[in-house]
Amino acid sequence: MDDRNNTIAGWALFAGICALGLTIGTGMLGASHTPEKPGFPIEDAEAGGGGGAAAVPLPNLLAAADPAKGEAVFAKCGACHTINQGGANGIGPNLYGTMGEAIGQGKGGFAFSDALKSVGGNWDFEKMDHWLTSPRKFAPGTKMSFAGLSSPEDRANLIVYLNAQGSNLPLPAPEAAPAADVAAPAEGKDGAAPAAEGDKAAAPAEGAAAAPTEAKK
Repeated sequence: MDDRNNTIAGWALFAGICALGLTIGTGMLGASHTPEKPGFPIEDAEAGGGGGAAAVPLPNLLAAADPAKGEAVFAKCGACHTINQGGANGIGPNLYGTMGEAIGQGKGGFAFSDALKSVGGNWDFEKMDHWLTSPRKFAPGTKMSFAGLSSPEDRANLIVYLNAQGSNLPLPAPEAAPAADVAAPAEGKDGAAPAAEGDKAAAPAEGAAAAPTEAKK
């Protein structure tokens, strides 16, 4: 009976040693294939760093913007801001009448960050577009935690909605599309412009001397 128990114990010990060796070997193999440069998570533009410049000029986006769609976009801001006239400040300031106001000032004594106060100037359409694209790039060090809106159309819709809430600044005139190139006049077979109808001969080239008329004898 003792021999049988010893045999079982020996096999169990051997299996444990094999399992330990396999674990160590697997760990060494995995370590040898570790990439030199570990990967990094891709940050979504709307959840991270904001968007880029729009291909369409901002005045044209504003001219085509819809305040009703902007109100829907504002739902992303409603957790921190009110926008009704006389509304209370929350995590962020009340936004009624913001367009045209001094940046980082007023709003019933709201505690703006020094980073935003230092920007200076008033909220115009271009500054608001930059702010909504990426608050952290517009005012580095701002307390604003929102990462920004990646869609230029969403930003334009939101701006015209904000403007309609107690500001009503005149929108900038849209930029005209580039003029089409004027077509060149058709050329004749020899590459020169055809003579006007009714002309018997083409005029001599500018600067060239006319051939003298042969005198009659």
